[in-house]
Amino acid sequence: MTLQRLISPVFLAVALLAGTAQAQTPAPAPAPASATAAVAVEGAWVRASVPGQKATGAFMRLTAPETMRLVRTQSPAAAVTEVHEMKMDGDVMKMRAVPVLELPAGKAVDLKPGGYHVMLMDLKAPLAKGSSVPVTLFFQDAKGVESQQQLHLPVATQAPGSTGAPAMPMQHNQH
Repeated sequence: MTLQRLISPVFLAVALLAGTAQAQTPAPAPAPASATAAVAVEGAWVRASVPGQKATGAFMRLTAPETMRLVRTQSPAAAVTEVHEMKMDGDVMKMRAVPVLELPAGKAVDLKPGGYHVMLMDLKAPLAKGSSVPVTLFFQDAKGVESQQQLHLPVATQAPGSTGAPAMPMQHNQH
């Protein structure tokens, strides 16, 4: 028997065994896919920063089709992201983190300068006008099911469509 005739049946046997073993091995379960939120996002943008500035804000209008809550945010551009609220306390404007932001079904909720907004803190680099920033919003529905929405927000000195003077850089004092 020649070496070629001996090798051919061996390869055939190995191939059949490998195919049988592969067929008997269950396929790995697919990684659980995170649900994608169906929240409408309009007019989203991030305020540009200057070198040395450690925080800025992201702004947008959110409209959820069903009652939901914005429970957290995340961005690779910042070490910390939080939903904040600015409001007057007497004659002093105060800003504080809010644990969740309620999104009533079908009602637009504005995240804008001077109100609710997403704070990007401990910026890893300045955010230049004309660039974009990835931001992920994490939502929870009335049943507690979490979903997420990934955005790429344009960096600007003022809101898209705004005709006024550029906004002043946002300062964040931690106390």
